[in-house]
Amino acid sequence: MKRRNFLQMSALGGAALGITPFSAACQQPAAEQAGDQPPSIPQFELDEMSVADLQQAMEEGRYSARKIAELYLGRIEEIDRSGPAINSVIELNPDALSIADQLDQERKAAKLRGPLHGIPVLIKDNIDTADKMMTTAGSLALLGSTPKQDSWVAQKLREAGALILGKTNLSEWANFRSNRSSSGWSGRGGQTRNPYVISRNPCGSSSGSGAAVSANLCAVAIGTETNGSVVCPSTANGIVGIKPTVGLWGRSGIIPISHSQDTAGPMCRSLRDAATLLGAITGVDPRDPLTRQSQGKAHTDYTQFLDPNGLQGARIGVGRSFMGFHERVDALMEDAMQLMKDAGATLIELESVSPSVGRAGFEVLLYEFKHDLNQYLASLGPEAPVKSLEEVIAFNEAHKEEELKFFGQEILIMAQEKGGLEDKAYLEALEKVQRSRRQEGIDKVMNEHQLDAIIGPTGGPAWPIDLVNGDHFGGGSSSPAAQAGYPNITIPAGFVFGLPVGISFFGRAYSEPTLLKIAYAYEQASGHRRPPRFLADIDPNG
Repeated sequence: MKRRNFLQMSALGGAALGITPFSAACQQPAAEQAGDQPPSIPQFELDEMSVADLQQAMEEGRYSARKIAELYLGRIEEIDRSGPAINSVIELNPDALSIADQLDQERKAAKLRGPLHGIPVLIKDNIDTADKMMTTAGSLALLGSTPKQDSWVAQKLREAGALILGKTNLSEWANFRSNRSSSGWSGRGGQTRNPYVISRNPCGSSSGSGAAVSANLCAVAIGTETNGSVVCPSTANGIVGIKPTVGLWGRSGIIPISHSQDTAGPMCRSLRDAATLLGAITGVDPRDPLTRQSQGKAHTDYTQFLDPNGLQGARIGVGRSFMGFHERVDALMEDAMQLMKDAGATLIELESVSPSVGRAGFEVLLYEFKHDLNQYLASLGPEAPVKSLEEVIAFNEAHKEEELKFFGQEILIMAQEKGGLEDKAYLEALEKVQRSRRQEGIDKVMNEHQLDAIIGPTGGPAWPIDLVNGDHFGGGSSSPAAQAGYPNITIPAGFVFGLPVGISFFGRAYSEPTLLKIAYAYEQASGHRRPPRFLADIDPNG
């Protein structure tokens, strides 16, 4: 069966069809190739095209929204399911082409909705869409769940003219299920693969979004992050990722982990595309009170801050404590720092970015996950397949052959054992995390050294997919900004044996304009993004 037809059918009747053939196929080893030579991949005429390129092509009549959508759908069929079998797309929108036709008619009538008019986007399968697609967080427990209301993200995408092409696979429950999970694996979707080396992990939990946009299966993508789940798959898949200030984008209609840390964010091949997407989703979400704090601090056009000379005069703190886990990553960071100095930046070595929060950070997530997930499931109404975290745990136990075949659900169980948000233990842990990461951390060190940004390696090169032992994280720098709720931007910084590595720029709350200015100057001067080659093994010359 063709992938497109299968996914459209599963959107309408996945439970009846059963998803075992799909998931099982995704868990098989990738097809063997000769040595490290890339497979024969058909040339793609939209390869690496930006949002601006596509808009110009539609304006000039060289492409229509329908034609662009058809090309990306064909690419998904060639690359994602067959060929290298990246397995990043969990479901396609069965109405995609009819929506594209409507957008083309609006363009002909000179009624452009916004900067993304006709642009195909893939979004993570924990973001609600009120259409024929499910929202499941990759869990079989939520098969058939079709929310009655768009998430804020989906609503704003439609208002900006974007075509939601489909949903991407993810680490199930956004990687908050087991201490021994494999990033990019879900019970519903199977294992997503890294398009640079398909035996390598794409990192999580926005693994599908990262792999899909890197492999040119869409123009832009959206992921979500609690701690590292936008920036890690971005670095591992050689793309740009923005984890916005928590509250810059509305979070309503997103299957949650933590209301103090969760946010969706752009995942794109260039910072200009990411900045375009960033501005399209800002605004006050009536269902997310935190977004009211963004008034007067948010912008609808972040491309205005992209300055190729943005490193000139910038003061940048070097998070040296984030380095040292891989000598080749350290070498890439030294090259990046030299480039910044040559471009006119002043770099200041930092002894520390913030005090350690110990186990308090995990405690916050356990409490908030139980509370927030139960609220989300209740919002689905009586039709919800499961109505509480307790029912999710029971479902997994009853379907252990599908859901627990590789790793368990100990994190879900730990969260279920927690009390409510009024518990003293939760309140003390939350206060410690936010004080340590904000006032005594990022804010303090930036004020003391008059910094515009702090840098560190986003992560290391992707590790081999390991369903037996789980993930093998090397290191990274996501936690301070994630736990503070502050913005973080990752940009490709080079390669280790053909595997991409990114550099992170983070700073104070709502400092996206400054970070974009600095990160864009680095991106333009370095030019490290290159499309994946779908190798079977690492490139010793990479």
